[in-house]
Amino acid sequence: MAGPDGVEIKGPLGDRYEEILTPEALGLLASLQRELGARRRELLDARAERQRALSRGGTLDFLPETANVREDDSWRVADPAPGLEDRRVEITGPTDRKMTINALNSGAKVWLADFEDANTPLWNNMIEGQLNLRDALDRTVDFTDPKSGKTYALKDDSELATIVVRPRGWHLEEKHLLVDGEPMSGSLFDFGLYFFHCARRQLDKGKGPYFYLPKLESHLEARLWNDAFNLAQDALDVPRGTIRATVLIETIPAAFEMEEILYELRDHSAGLNAGRWDYLFSVIKKFRDRGADFVLPERNSITMTAPFMRAYTELLVRTCHKRGAHAIGGMAAFIPSRRDEEVNRVALEKVRADKTRESGDGFDGSWVAHPDLVPVCREVFDGVLGERPNQRDRLREDVRVSAADLLDIKSTPGEITEAGLRNDIDVALRYLATWLDGAGAVAIHNLMEDAATAEIARSQVWQWIYNGVPTADGRKITKEWVEELLDEELTKIREELGQAYNEPRFDQAVTLFKEVTLADEYSEFLTTPAYQRMP
Repeated sequence: MAGPDGVEIKGPLGDRYEEILTPEALGLLASLQRELGARRRELLDARAERQRALSRGGTLDFLPETANVREDDSWRVADPAPGLEDRRVEITGPTDRKMTINALNSGAKVWLADFEDANTPLWNNMIEGQLNLRDALDRTVDFTDPKSGKTYALKDDSELATIVVRPRGWHLEEKHLLVDGEPMSGSLFDFGLYFFHCARRQLDKGKGPYFYLPKLESHLEARLWNDAFNLAQDALDVPRGTIRATVLIETIPAAFEMEEILYELRDHSAGLNAGRWDYLFSVIKKFRDRGADFVLPERNSITMTAPFMRAYTELLVRTCHKRGAHAIGGMAAFIPSRRDEEVNRVALEKVRADKTRESGDGFDGSWVAHPDLVPVCREVFDGVLGERPNQRDRLREDVRVSAADLLDIKSTPGEITEAGLRNDIDVALRYLATWLDGAGAVAIHNLMEDAATAEIARSQVWQWIYNGVPTADGRKITKEWVEELLDEELTKIREELGQAYNEPRFDQAVTLFKEVTLADEYSEFLTTPAYQRMP
């Protein structure tokens, strides 16, 4: 396919791909990459340097050089954009055709259309997801399930959730599109294609092009996004400030720069979200080699009431409402079952408790991962909000959070057991096999697992090995023992799945698990080596 000079498409061209990969769209992508690519690489280098400082014994703190931003009480973010005033329940999920329809029809106020952790970056997923979003806005997204014959169609526009797109994080590349011989940023690829094709379509429907920004680690990374927004808006003659973005606070460095992140994006800001699972992953990753004070118990015993998690979420609400921004809660991993009433009852109870805590803390809305959970989340937030669209007027001036509070990892209750270690291995294997097969959000043991929860599982195992952590009954966790358990868990999975066991995929998953868990050097993201194994 002909494109602008210096732009090369390496991926195969499927049905209708030319509708997305137009010369004009590719021209915008090239402009974004050429203008911002070098700064992106510099910021990724800064992440690596910060990690080296932490590994040498350094710490995190609120930045003295930006104290003036935090101390200036006069500034506010932009007022909520159309379709984002009321966000009491948001649903997340990948952009396949069936999920697109179900999420928009779910009764949620917002759909996080996910090109990131609930997705796998197969070339066809990335392009067909863009097609599905455009078709949804054109109301041509009807779908018939080839297995069941069931037909899916959109409800009236007035009943549909507002689309908010989550592009990939700054660390990921799109290897199937080269600009001047180099893979372009996955973030700019996802953002640029959606903005080019759908910004005007969204505006024509009375809303706008809205985004969720993942895995930021500093306000300078937010500044880079703000510059990307201005460049794209100017290129398409869209007024600056039309784009709105909610930032996921899902890394511990970003927790120390929440006000600065809002400030950098203030004309484009739609608030912050407590991305709890990636936040736990970040805590483990950043302090992985710092000994017992930074070792967390097994992941299923860590709750949102742990002191360091309470500090983080309460500071987020306080920060957002101080600046007039929405504070959006995180996703409960529990999912309902339509076949097991007891599983369903327990899941609903846990989700209700989670959302009750968040709404009571002052959050303006929260996430669910399944349409069946929309009603319980809505009911809880209805009980607090009533007819109000949000509770941004609840300032939480009672909240006082110090750096020490955010770093109080050692006070987290819970223990490490052989069962917990086995669960981490089991979940990581199952998830990796499914991810390599093209699905990024997977129901495992009645929990919705995505890249973030899998990252926690494999990172915990690496940290426990590195620090020579014992289980509650005194057995030291070693590479040799983990390899024994790996063989045992794989045998259990093979026996459970029977003919459905995909041996080549699980062989790949085992190799990848060993690479990101048993190697002496820690791999920053499991998705990076996993992506290299994809076509």
